Amino acid sequence: MRYRRAKIAGATYFFDVDAYVILPDHIHMLWTLPDGDANFSTRWRLIKEAFTKSIVRSREPLARSASRAAKGEQPIWQRRFWEHAIRDEADFAAHVDYIHYNPVRHGLVSAALDWPHSSFAEWVERGAYEPHWGSSDMPAMPEWAGRHE
Repeated sequence: MRYRRAKIAGATYFFDVDAYVILPDHIHMLWTLPDGDANFSTRWRLIKEAFTKSIVRSREPLARSASRAAKGEQPIWQRRFWEHAIRDEADFAAHVDYIHYNPVRHGLVSAALDWPHSSFAEWVERGAYEPHWGSSDMPAMPEWAGRHE
């Protein structure tokens, strides 16, 4: 399933979420942005702001460093993100595999399908993966895998 923001007045910064995984200490997402639009930074800022506001409203104040306090930042997100322009179908597939295998790689579950905070089940439903994929042997990961975490 692809998630698409409506292309209507006031609905700016739309994009497709092709694959995602949300882990306890980081997140991976594969997006398709509109042609000619490479504004990842604004989208990430808006996502982080909305999430942070919801957490701050629902919890006790979070301890933060003097640097973060001085900048009005909460200690939830790292300040930077890594972006990569997908080169071709093989690169796209490698990134989708990497995203979906990440909870297994980090020892959070023994099979990708067991992690509920991921698009893996949707990809299984579409026939792109067998349900047991990534549960017994680690799939071949590209040489870049894991260098940006």
